[in-house]
Amino acid sequence: MPHGTFLRFIFPSLAAMILFIALPIISIAIQSLYVEHEQVLIVTENCGPFGCTPSTTIDQQATQALRDAEPLGRFNGLGTYTNRSHLAFAEVSAAWAASDGIGDFLGRLMNLPFYKALAFTLSYTAIVTPLVLILGLMIALAVNALPKMVKGPTIFFTLLPMIVTPLIASLILFWMIDARGIIGASLQNLTGDPNLSLKASPTLTWITLFVYGVWHSAPFAFIVFYAGLQTVSEETLEAAMIDGASRWQRVRHVTLPHLMPLVIFITLIQLMDNFRVFEPIVGFSAEANATSLSWIIFDDLRNEAGALFGSAAATSVLTIIGVAILLTPVVIRTWRDFNRKRV
Repeated sequence: MPHGTFLRFIFPSLAAMILFIALPIISIAIQSLYVEHEQVLIVTENCGPFGCTPSTTIDQQATQALRDAEPLGRFNGLGTYTNRSHLAFAEVSAAWAASDGIGDFLGRLMNLPFYKALAFTLSYTAIVTPLVLILGLMIALAVNALPKMVKGPTIFFTLLPMIVTPLIASLILFWMIDARGIIGASLQNLTGDPNLSLKASPTLTWITLFVYGVWHSAPFAFIVFYAGLQTVSEETLEAAMIDGASRWQRVRHVTLPHLMPLVIFITLIQLMDNFRVFEPIVGFSAEANATSLSWIIFDDLRNEAGALFGSAAATSVLTIIGVAILLTPVVIRTWRDFNRKRV
């Protein structure tokens, strides 16, 4: 294809990526270097027969003038990245110096909001992603082996968790695990503990969120794998059966190598989605026991004293960097496989 034709063909997609992805990321990175202007306060004294009492009011006009003069806010450089709400360099150094060992150090680290959120985000990503891949593949293999008469209804019911809006689905499960819900009440009856609550325990809250993540994302992996199974060579499978290969051996040596590009694709999608986990935390009202990087951004933007755009932007940049780090090994492997096939 001539270069000119290729450029004309790719230009609409390239322009959209620059407009809706590259420019917003650049804008967020710039905003992360600024913090909001402090409000201008006026201290006055009201004097009466029994003395004077000071009162503080906000000078709205002066505050607005500051914002008009510097719309981005006050330049803070990398200070937002290193403060206590983010990487907390000073606090981490102090925790390391005061800790008795690695366990004590990690315990102190979990008292810092960013690292607490990062721990849950990484745990959620590391546990949910492989379970989604495994469960999706198992369901796809099982459905593919069903008679044609029952495949359609089975596929429909399997896709229901993906069809339901994430926030609505998490709310439904939240009501089910309540002490008055079917799951919460059943667990209390099974354990004989009327005070057992999936919402009160941090460990149980994390497990509940992990289960929800697998339940909601597995249908996506299933439908992609199921579509891939339709392209597996029947001749190769029949030849393997004639050679005496068992079902597991056919899956391992024929089906899985054929589906490997789809495994990489689903892994990329799941890593990006799971690292940005947000809806389940809001739906389950789990922020007391589990917070994520995306939830921190949300919390900064709804701050009672005013939206902290600089802080939210800094967390967004750190989230993008985290996603890039997670995707790098998968992208490198894909690039190597591509070059190997070209050779």
